[in-house]
Amino acid sequence: MKLKFKSKQNSASIMLRSFILMITVIILISSIATVLAVGHQLLESSRSNSTRIIRSLKKSDIDGNDDWKNWRINNTLDTSTSYVHVNNMRADASIKNYYSPGTKKLLGIEPQTIPLIKNLYYRKGIGFLYYGTGHARGINYQLWTNLNSQLETLERVILVSIIILILTLLISPLYIRTIADRLTNSLTKLTQSAESISSKPNQQSSQLPVPNRPTEVTNLATRFNRLIERLYQQSKKEKLFVSNAAHELRTPIATIRSHAQLIQRRGAEHPEIISKSINYINDESHQMQSLVDELLTLSRADQTVLSLTKYNLSQSMTQIVNKMTPLLQQKLITEIPVNIQVSAHKESIEHIIINLLTNAGKYSDADKQIKLILKETSAEVVIQVIDQGRGINEQDKQHIFERFYRNSEIRGSIPGTGLGLAIAKQLADLNHVQLTVTDNHPQGTIFTIKF
Repeated sequence: MKLKFKSKQNSASIMLRSFILMITVIILISSIATVLAVGHQLLESSRSNSTRIIRSLKKSDIDGNDDWKNWRINNTLDTSTSYVHVNNMRADASIKNYYSPGTKKLLGIEPQTIPLIKNLYYRKGIGFLYYGTGHARGINYQLWTNLNSQLETLERVILVSIIILILTLLISPLYIRTIADRLTNSLTKLTQSAESISSKPNQQSSQLPVPNRPTEVTNLATRFNRLIERLYQQSKKEKLFVSNAAHELRTPIATIRSHAQLIQRRGAEHPEIISKSINYINDESHQMQSLVDELLTLSRADQTVLSLTKYNLSQSMTQIVNKMTPLLQQKLITEIPVNIQVSAHKESIEHIIINLLTNAGKYSDADKQIKLILKETSAEVVIQVIDQGRGINEQDKQHIFERFYRNSEIRGSIPGTGLGLAIAKQLADLNHVQLTVTDNHPQGTIFTIKF
């Protein structure tokens, strides 16, 4: 029983129960309000009619049989539903009481008062009665009006309300279920498609079907497809990253192993090769260490949220210049205005600048110049690293910030791992700054950092 209950907790069932409850409550409240309004109106109509008849009696001044007969003849009183009792309290009155047909029988049993409703009584065998009274010139007038016809009207209103409620409860579940199915069918299809996609091999990229309506489901499917595509591309990048890292590590490891084996086989017979092989092993181990360090830096950058604070960029760049000048073969020309402030992560910005200067030195001839420029405008702060090296073609510009990407012409000829610019781009994104590359005419490259 519990499992059956849980199985009905889908959107269509919840929507059906909620709407049925809401519609039932609304109809009940509306019906009660209608019955009360109609009942009040009927009671007011009876009161108005009773007042009119009492007023007619008072004007007639019924003081004898002739007066009573004249009033009976001239008045259109329906004696089947209205009962009149005239009590003449004058001392000279020969007849004290006059009764319309059926009044004596009515008053033979005292009617019972209905609580909360003024002038409303109940008389067994007759039904509900409205009581009206008046007094004029020593004569009391009493009028009892039978409300059976009004009650029949009220009963019809109640009956119609019940019929409407029953019809609504019979028809609305079908209509609501149809609407619910239209709303949830798209979600059901999305769920089935998502289940199908999840069962496919990871290397396949699939998309969820995007329904035309409702709009919310259309937007949801579109966002999910973007997410799926992003995860797929991220997975591809990670696999490529692992493959490239393994490839980059394989070469130095193979070199180290070959020279170690060479020393094992021929070191005793040819001692002169030991020194040469050790140099190779040392160089390759440094290359491996550099690659591992950059991999660790990139991994930390992927998982880090940098704390951005305001600091003196001019002073920081001056310190970088003092550090890098002895390390570069090229002449370093600087334009660094004093006291330019930015909000960023100081260490990561310094890492980006040092990386760009190192690349400029690596890909430029020794007799060329490298410029490091800092400038500030009303809208932004800009750092530029300008070299006169071999430059970057348009095709490579689209990939230079990708991990392990290196042009086939320089791979093997210039040392490097292909991670430096990827790290710089990642750190730039974490600092919310823009890192771009353009050509330096007539020759070279300009890397620009915009805050």
